[in-house]
Formats: sequence, C-alpha cells, structure tokens
Amino acid sequence: MCGPITVAFSLAEQPSAPGRWQQLRFHLLLNVGRIVSYTLVGATIGALGSVLVIGGQMAGVGSLLRRGIALATGLLLIWFGLAQISPGQVPKVPLLNPMAQPGWHDRLGRTMEHLAIHPQRWTPLLMGLAWGLMPCGFLYAAQLKAAETTDLWRGGAAMLAFGVGTLPTMLGVGASTAWLSADRRGQLFRLGGWVTLTVGLLTLIRGNDMVDFTGHGALICLALALIARPISRIWSPFLTYRRALGVSAFVLSLAHMAHMVTMGWSLRALPFLLPSLQVGGWAGIVAFGCMIPLAATSFNQAQKILGDRWRRLHLLSVPIFVLAVAHTLLLGSSYLGSFDRSTSHWLGAIALVSIAVLALLTRWQGFWSLLSLGKFYAPFKS
Repeated sequence: MCGPITVAFSLAEQPSAPGRWQQLRFHLLLNVGRIVSYTLVGATIGALGSVLVIGGQMAGVGSLLRRGIALATGLLLIWFGLAQISPGQVPKVPLLNPMAQPGWHDRLGRTMEHLAIHPQRWTPLLMGLAWGLMPCGFLYAAQLKAAETTDLWRGGAAMLAFGVGTLPTMLGVGASTAWLSADRRGQLFRLGGWVTLTVGLLTLIRGNDMVDFTGHGALICLALALIARPISRIWSPFLTYRRALGVSAFVLSLAHMAHMVTMGWSLRALPFLLPSLQVGGWAGIVAFGCMIPLAATSFNQAQKILGDRWRRLHLLSVPIFVLAVAHTLLLGSSYLGSFDRSTSHWLGAIALVSIAVLALLTRWQGFWSLLSLGKFYAPFKS
C-alpha cells in the first residue's frame, strides 16, 4: 500500500520539476505526518489493549483473543502479499479494508496526487496524517504489537518506533522513485509483496499454542470453499472469495504442519501410536499432500492451461475435506485423540461430524430438494 502511494506522490511532482531539496522536504513532511498518525493510532490501540487485559481477554500469550488476532493478521498479511506479487489474482477485502471498495481508493489517490501537484506549505503534513490511517499489510502486524503492550504510552511508542524504522526506506523510495524506470518500480513493489507474505507466514507459525487454531482454521476455510457454489444464490460473497478460502486453507495447513514439526513430531513415531491415532495422522498427511497441486494451480493462467482437467483436479477438495475431518476427529486433542475422553470430547466429536456431514450434503442437489429448497440451489458448472 505505502510503496505505490509514495510512487504516486513522486510522479505527481514531476510536472513542476522540483529540485532535489524541495522533493526531499516534501517527502520528509509527508512521512512526519504519517508517523504522527501511526503514533496516535498506536496509543489508542494500546489503551484498548489495557482494557482487554483487565477483562481477561488478552491475559497470557495463549489467550483466545490473541491467538484469534494472530490468525487473522497472518492471513491478511499473506493475502496482501499475494495481491502485490500477482495483482488481480486475489480479490480485495472490502469488509476489512474500506479503501478496497470500488472507486474509493482511486478517488482518494487522485485527490492526494492533485494536492501533491499543487502543494501548500502544510499540505504534505496533512496528507501524511491521512496516509497513516490507510490500511497496510505491515501496519496490521505493527498494530497487533501495539495492542499487546496493553498501555497507552507504550502502544504509542511501539508505533512511533515502527514509523521511524520505516522512515529511511519510505523517504528513500519517495525521493528517488522519479529517477527509476517503471520496470524497477514494479520489481520493488513485487519484492514488498514477498516480504509481506513472509511476515504473514511467520505470524501464523509463531508459538506452539497456535497448533489447534491453524488446524481448525484450515478446516473452516475448506468447508466454506466447498459450500460456496451451492449457497451462492442465498449468499454470494463466499463464491467471490472461494479461491482465497482454498489458498487460506493450504497456508493454514502448512502452518499447522510447521507447528507439529517444531514440537518434535516425527513421521517415524507414527507406527508406535495407537491404531486410531495412526489413521488420524496418515489422514492429515495425505490430505496435505493432495492440497499441494490444488494450491499450485490456484491462479487464472493454470485454469486456462488445464481447461476441463482443472475442475476435475480441484474436485479433490471433497476427499481432502473428509480426510481433514478424520485427522481432526482421531488425532485432535479436543476430540477423540485425547487419552481422557470426557463428555466434552465426545460432544466436540459429534459436533464436528455433524458440521462436516451438513457441509457435504449442501453440495448435493437432492438434499435441497428433500427440504423443498431446490430453487435456491446453485448447480456446479460443467
């Protein structure tokens, strides 16, 4: 987000051909405004974090809220990174990023470029203040750290440090972009996408307490991707983001596997487990292996090259889902994989199987007909 905006400012200044000092002064004021905005937002988030700690919601690294925020943040960073690496392949996130609404970002960009062409002394500072409020992949991760400080002053200091840390790069890009070719600017933009994607992966795999969250997150994304087409006449957004849901399921599964490896899990240990645990372990391994070709072909060009074979390949998502459910049911510590199978474990197992069966039945047109809801069923394209 920040890279293209800085580039736009630099290119917008070209008609008036400002000197290097004037250009440096413009971008310095612009970034000062951005850092001030970051600091104020960080202080607000830090104060909010303190309220959550008092309520017990963020007490401890493994708290439910913190793990949920880490999961959402990691996926968003990966999403934004993929969007930078290959623009147009990944849909935007309108609910979480209002600037992604059609025309909003373009109008704001044109307004800011116009101000950059006809600046007043105070214009760069005000534009920087507005710029600091715009969503950005790295910004989500930094704001998460500000929330974890659970203090107004330390939250502001965390975001101030983030802003100062990004100052040399943003100032350098802004002051020198006008001298770079369009090809070089595109390369820098894509490089930033890879960095964002890497940070998102690291966010997901940090801490062994995330192992259940990543596993359940993958299962949820798979279920939503499976029912996206049949329910599209009732609720269409899932269909729009079906590919993103599938890729998210793979990324979360990858993080889940990374957690298991870092926890000391080894394939050689499987034969020494109980038979049910062995079946659950192999189900998860096979499911992950089957997801690799699906993730590798989840882009438009692959769909064009493979043609009808692409759909047949991606029908593997159904057995993958069944295997993932079996893995969760038999090996999951919250289900029958626990040595202490309490009532809560059995209830969890029943709930998991019920939801899985319902998701699979949703794909069957006859199920809708039995409920007299056939007109709401959206058939799969041939």
